[in-house]
Amino acid sequence: MRQFIKRALQKLNKLRSEQIVELLVSAAGEIDRLETVLDSLKEGILVCDREHCLIMANRCAKRYLPILGDDEKSERNKPPIWIMIRDEKVSPFLKHVLECGDKVLDREFYVENTNQLRLLSLSVLPLVQDGHVSGSLIHIEDITEKRRREAQIRRMESLASLTTMAAGVAHEIKNPLGSLSIHVQLIQRALNAHKEQFAEHASMYGTFENYLGIINEEIDRLNQIVVDFLFAVRPMDMELIEGDINVFLREMLDFVFFELEENNIECDTDFQDDAPLVYFDERYMKQALLNLIKNAIAAMPEGGVLSIKTEAKDSDVLITITDTGVGISEEHLPKIFEPYFTTKSTGSGLGLTLVYKIVHEHKGEISVKSKAGKGASFIISLPMVQKDVRSLPEPPQKESGEGKLVVEWEGM
Repeated sequence: MRQFIKRALQKLNKLRSEQIVELLVSAAGEIDRLETVLDSLKEGILVCDREHCLIMANRCAKRYLPILGDDEKSERNKPPIWIMIRDEKVSPFLKHVLECGDKVLDREFYVENTNQLRLLSLSVLPLVQDGHVSGSLIHIEDITEKRRREAQIRRMESLASLTTMAAGVAHEIKNPLGSLSIHVQLIQRALNAHKEQFAEHASMYGTFENYLGIINEEIDRLNQIVVDFLFAVRPMDMELIEGDINVFLREMLDFVFFELEENNIECDTDFQDDAPLVYFDERYMKQALLNLIKNAIAAMPEGGVLSIKTEAKDSDVLITITDTGVGISEEHLPKIFEPYFTTKSTGSGLGLTLVYKIVHEHKGEISVKSKAGKGASFIISLPMVQKDVRSLPEPPQKESGEGKLVVEWEGM
């Protein structure tokens, strides 16, 4: 088409007005078709000229990136693309790459647009025309769901590998821990039986008691890690019962009320009235939600606000637990449900793995939204109870005066 237009322009003075109109209509149709194709792509496309000014952006690019001043009236005197993009990480990246003339593939950024945090993959390529670089092409792909699925597969594979080791680890660790605990108790009994002999050495007796207390604490901690490990890998005997999640949450908040109060944490609830029923196992769901609440408490050492919300969306009931704590950094977000991953100095790293497994056993999903220093939100989605669709009842029938059956519907 481009070559055809070039040839037509060379003969423009010889063309009749009808032919010129036909040429313009044809060119406009090609442009419309090109814009339709670009807007139909699931990837974002940005095209810049030699001065790095934006000359074209398809629909997905505008949705993925917060672009300022992108309108047809300001086509002239546009600033460079990095000034038009309102993101503190993408903007300096594009400035550096475009000014250096580099080619970059699949650089990943977390970008917040319309209150959603998405993971974008950006590639910057030279725009080549007739063997010369005439600008730059920026390709944008939203890989949020792709990374989520990959992380989900990794978590399931990790849980599967843990299952194969569970029996051996439990036997090799739990039995020696039990033996250690028994012998520590025997030592404590022996010390108590001869306490009078330590009258002249009270400080030594206190030191022994302190040491034994520390050993007991560490034994209990190791034992809890083994228990958590076994819980994470064993099949769960779920007993799913139809229930009201709002009632369950209110009872659970009564249970943790004093713990929240002691930590100067205000609880804010927003439960949807007449929320649809869901199937859940109270024991396991309580453990999952308590893990999330305790994590929220730990994330707010100076106090804060814990918000719990329920709402129906599509065919699911969503439970959102939000804190105003320290938040989770972007690089840690994809890993937080993986076994043994933790940012704490203590802990087994299995708490959120257990939460993930419990929600998964309920045929639900769990996701997280967070930024460092800005709190975190965990969203659990549970499928609604689907009522059986029953067929219409048979219409009442009565005999007519001629001995025939007449079908009648009420209200007809």
